[in-house]
Amino acid sequence: MIEKSNVLHLQMTGNDSVMVVNPYSNHEIYQKAPDAYHNLALKYPEFAYKNYCVKNSLISTPLSYMGFGGYLNPFMGEAQVNALLPKYTFPTTTLHEMAHQIGYASESEANFIGYLASVSSDDVYFRYSGTIFALRYCLRNIEKMNPEILEEYLSKVNYGIRLNFVESKRFWESYQTPIEYIFEVFYHNFLKVNSQEEGLESYSKFVGLLISYEK
Repeated sequence: MIEKSNVLHLQMTGNDSVMVVNPYSNHEIYQKAPDAYHNLALKYPEFAYKNYCVKNSLISTPLSYMGFGGYLNPFMGEAQVNALLPKYTFPTTTLHEMAHQIGYASESEANFIGYLASVSSDDVYFRYSGTIFALRYCLRNIEKMNPEILEEYLSKVNYGIRLNFVESKRFWESYQTPIEYIFEVFYHNFLKVNSQEEGLESYSKFVGLLISYEK
């Protein structure tokens, strides 16, 4: 993932120390997202996306304080995306919510399908978003399991990519309040009640799916 990320990053910036800036508006990303699923469905027809309905969430600021990138509106079936997210993350977050629309409730599976759709896109900003998404999860798991070797891996990541990581870190830190912890506890239990026994850890099961897919 580091190698793939570095190649994409250099392709876009021509300089390993420059942060990637996604030039698209939210609406333009929503317009491009179905094409990523179209490409994915050519290989895996079960991921065909048919009923397009994706939009900015009207409660993006509260979502940011709660630590959420988006959600599926259970009444309208709409994919609602946090409009304030750092733009380089926006394509994969959008595709994650669209994975829920096509019938995958599990957060780990939606992460994985969103990643697959991202890297299937013809658009380099989508491919970068998906690859960096996967890389961040991998690094996060290394930090949990074997923190003493994290720096060894990070040192191989282009500095510009690490600036994108800092961009995300600063974004979420700017919305950190005690409310976020309360919602984390609530959502952890909500996931467990809804057949995702690992709770919030179900998001990280994505790495296991990724490793199996790569093998």
